[in-house]
Amino acid sequence: MSAAAAPGPSSEGVVQQAREAVRVLREELGGLYLPYDLAGTAGALRCRDRVRDQLGDYVLPRLASADAPLLAVVGGSTGAGKSTLVSSLVRQPVAASSPIRPTTRRPMLLHAPDDAAWFEGGRVLGSLARLRVDPHAPATPPGGHTPRELELRSCEALPEGLALVDAPDVDSLVEDNRDLAATLLSAADLWVFVTTASRYADAVPWEHLREAALRQITAAVVLDRVPPGAGEQVETDLRHRLEAAGLGGAPVFTLPETARDAEGLLPGEVVLPVRRWLEALAADEQIRRNLARRTVVGALGHALGECDRLCAHLEVQERQHDALVHVAVSRHREALERVERVTADGSMLRGEVLARWQDLVGTGDLLRSLEGRVGRLRDRVSALLRGRPVSADRVEEAVESSLTALLIAESRRAALEVEQDWLRQDCACRQRVRALEQLEAEEDLALRAAEVVRQWQGDVLALVRSEGSDRRVTARLVSLGVNGVGVALMIVVLAHTGGLTGAEVGIAGGTALVAQRLLEAVFGDQALRTMTVRARADLARRCEELLGAQEQVFTGTLAPPSPGSALLHGSVETCRASAALLEQA
Repeated sequence: MSAAAAPGPSSEGVVQQAREAVRVLREELGGLYLPYDLAGTAGALRCRDRVRDQLGDYVLPRLASADAPLLAVVGGSTGAGKSTLVSSLVRQPVAASSPIRPTTRRPMLLHAPDDAAWFEGGRVLGSLARLRVDPHAPATPPGGHTPRELELRSCEALPEGLALVDAPDVDSLVEDNRDLAATLLSAADLWVFVTTASRYADAVPWEHLREAALRQITAAVVLDRVPPGAGEQVETDLRHRLEAAGLGGAPVFTLPETARDAEGLLPGEVVLPVRRWLEALAADEQIRRNLARRTVVGALGHALGECDRLCAHLEVQERQHDALVHVAVSRHREALERVERVTADGSMLRGEVLARWQDLVGTGDLLRSLEGRVGRLRDRVSALLRGRPVSADRVEEAVESSLTALLIAESRRAALEVEQDWLRQDCACRQRVRALEQLEAEEDLALRAAEVVRQWQGDVLALVRSEGSDRRVTARLVSLGVNGVGVALMIVVLAHTGGLTGAEVGIAGGTALVAQRLLEAVFGDQALRTMTVRARADLARRCEELLGAQEQVFTGTLAPPSPGSALLHGSVETCRASAALLEQA
């Protein structure tokens, strides 16, 4: 006997799973952040808003309530007669008709009295504010415009299970109206597209009709104001176009050019075929449920296709972010490398630093004594240092001034290079401006650079004191002075001799050699090596911190795109799997 197959999830469980997946995806779309003005970013943001609204306005409510009334959105081109058709279907002038364009600025939702509860609150079309209007109030006149607001009106002429929405023009001159029309069409169970014999081939309505085919939505086309004798020819061409768009099964209702009555309504018999078609769909609960399920699966599939494009754009944004970060990091890394090179190859031992050091130690005399005993060298240097106690401070000041100038120059050079590199990429304009606003003023940078150098010099003197704690070393240190020995260590660090001897000490010439011989006489060769490495590492660390703080100003303005393409793609795939199960169920 074969083992029984494991039972699959229940239909209710599949729906619940799909709802949770859609909810998570919608939240991520709500937080979708695209910081860089790349080609296609504006379109991606509009797509994000449209998909998020569709998931919240239609998919989630429909998954939660398959038995809710069908939402039939009446849309179409400017001046096609949408508002007239809606009023004529319910035999009451509820929607204004006017030569003013656009006429429909605030969409209107009509529902049967007993269906009112379905449309209160934000369950359906939750992205729109609500305005409840008395059932017998006159039609709202064209003119005043309140963005993203939905007029609700109870209508006894509508059967239970069916709601009609009079939508703005899909080709309106007002962008807000076009966006609102797209939002309403995305939230529809049914589309009733209204066009005319003279405008049925316009491009914009066909974009929406092709989207209806992709969404597997049930749609009908009302061909309005057809002149006598032209109906058959126009309808034949229209059906060919519908077939090519994937809507070959969509019914076409041809309304002849007809005079309206005193209330501006079309004769009842003219709109009766449209009314009967809508009522037939709404009357059968099972048909209504199947139609809603089919539409919601199609809507979800279409939304996920749009999300795939959003994921692709998010990846482009992430690559752009990484490239901009790389520019900021690499330019400051190059600046740090230049600082390390200049402070290591003896370049600093020029100008004021060299003059003050020579003044301190009398380089010319000492160089002629280098072949003598180390003790005699120590005695000569000691005598010089005792005779000129102020000179060590002057060397220290010269080193501070030179290092500070170097750090300021390299900081500003790195900032300028990042600015120029970002300037070549228009997408980072806002980030570049924000970074430049946050950069330190020249005087603030000078103060901070000087403080970095002074702190390093203080650490060098502390290192000298620490190494001089040995009794034998202490006597030598006292005889020479901590400051004098400290500036000698600074000279060795800037010459990058690293305590080496012989021919390897040639980078900074005799100037550095004097300092090295002095330190060897005081501390010994191995201790000198250790002190030089520590002092140099400390200088490098402090320079890195200074440049790193400026680098952070630039990178800190580069907020990464969110929620991250991998995360968004994972949510899309989870929704896609749920949609497949939903379709099977």
